[in-house]
Amino acid sequence: MKKAAGKAAGGKKPQPKAKTSQDRLVDLRKSLLKKKDDILKEVKEEISKYISGENKQLVDTALDDGDWAVVDISEDINLQRLSAHRKLMYAIDEAIRKIVEGTYGICEDCGEQISEKRLLVLPTATLCVDCQEYKEQFEVFERVGEE
Repeated sequence: MKKAAGKAAGGKKPQPKAKTSQDRLVDLRKSLLKKKDDILKEVKEEISKYISGENKQLVDTALDDGDWAVVDISEDINLQRLSAHRKLMYAIDEAIRKIVEGTYGICEDCGEQISEKRLLVLPTATLCVDCQEYKEQFEVFERVGEE
């Protein structure tokens, strides 16, 4: 018994255990929650700037139509950024919900497993590569049809 213990401890470092898929999901959930927290902080900063009048200073100094155009564009950009943040936070919430439910990584269209490679790049992906490509092609086709 002592010999076996001695051999195991005999100078070789134990190999680190490979993470299980459950461990990876726990890590992913933590990462998504941190990302969500970062987005919330960014949104709060943007709203604080707006409320405190940082953007209003642009309005106060606007003298002609060109200046007003810059103010309008600035406000539009801020609204678009807030909208993008809102969409990303929704996607993060959905990914976390799916992790908890045990349905994370399953394509919403075909029901197949989304590749781990895709999920590493885009943790909020809801479609496999094939279904995403099909969706994008269909959206292009719809836009062309509207013209």
